[in-house]
Amino acid sequence: MTTNVTTVAAYAAPAADAPLERTTVPRRPVGEHDVLIEIKYAGICHSDIHQATNGWGEGIFPMVPGHEIAGIVTEVGPGVTRHKVGDRVGVGCFVDSCRACEYCERGLEQYCTGGTTGTYNALDKNGEPTYGGYSTHIVVDENYTLRIPEGIGLDEAAPLLCAGITLYSPLAHWQAGPGKKVAIVGLGGLGHMGVKIAHALGAEVTVLSQSLKKRQDALKLGADHYYATSDPETFAALRGTFDLVISTVSAPLDFNAYLSLVKTDGALVNVGAPEEPVQIGLFSLIGGRKTLAGSMIGGIAETQEMLDFCAEHGLGAEIELIRADQINEAYARVLKSDVRYRFVIDAATI
Repeated sequence: MTTNVTTVAAYAAPAADAPLERTTVPRRPVGEHDVLIEIKYAGICHSDIHQATNGWGEGIFPMVPGHEIAGIVTEVGPGVTRHKVGDRVGVGCFVDSCRACEYCERGLEQYCTGGTTGTYNALDKNGEPTYGGYSTHIVVDENYTLRIPEGIGLDEAAPLLCAGITLYSPLAHWQAGPGKKVAIVGLGGLGHMGVKIAHALGAEVTVLSQSLKKRQDALKLGADHYYATSDPETFAALRGTFDLVISTVSAPLDFNAYLSLVKTDGALVNVGAPEEPVQIGLFSLIGGRKTLAGSMIGGIAETQEMLDFCAEHGLGAEIELIRADQINEAYARVLKSDVRYRFVIDAATI
């Protein structure tokens, strides 16, 4: 593929709630600081479904989802210094930011005051829609392209670009490690990476899931303990236990109940994004100087740190590899929690 080719094969949702279908989308020519990436694998994130169904607000259609991208650099712009042809690289949830605000300057581009440019369902600085990883190629600025270390397969690395960093960032920020008790709420695409990373950081890890059916999986992934939240005895037995509780679920929780599990000066951090509002009684916070917080992915430097950490510890996502013509089926299965634990599209089938 050369810079003269402006369209690539992709799978897109033509409208909200419509099945995804094969199509073509434009890609910009490779600019001064751009890299052209031949996509090898793209993870399916629950947020892809939220956006393709207008669950988080009105989307831009046709929409090519996908912000868990792993591939190979096939061309670089003349000013590129970070990557070269043949490099193994990844692209996460955003492909640009203002680059000038205090958060961009601190490496917290995900909180850019000017707004990050999403890898898909966004408009770039030229007002053109962005199209994501359910495609064969993508052109990305070198500064928003990550290096995937050797030691992680590209297929199991793809989900790290969202699921991995979404859990690594709060675990690092709230200093999960030896002597800390961490609970991961939900053992899905996000939660299973939380277990792996928290365990590798040296924390004592507990999984809180609706039922006991994933208990053996959790223990194999590195959990020390596992409890079913459907059992009312769980909340009584674990009251005041955890330094850090991270909720990965995309449905509203009883935050008062989960805050009861947090120690004084501990934190309940939400990385799931329910479409519905949630309620909380403030006495649940006041009674133990507890923190109810949120966390969103990570900056570019931290995402690279996460990838290096995962390579060092031999961590990749637990995946089910699918063909592109199985995307709609995969969406339906995600909504039923019928995946262990991340669908990944083989881009060669697009």
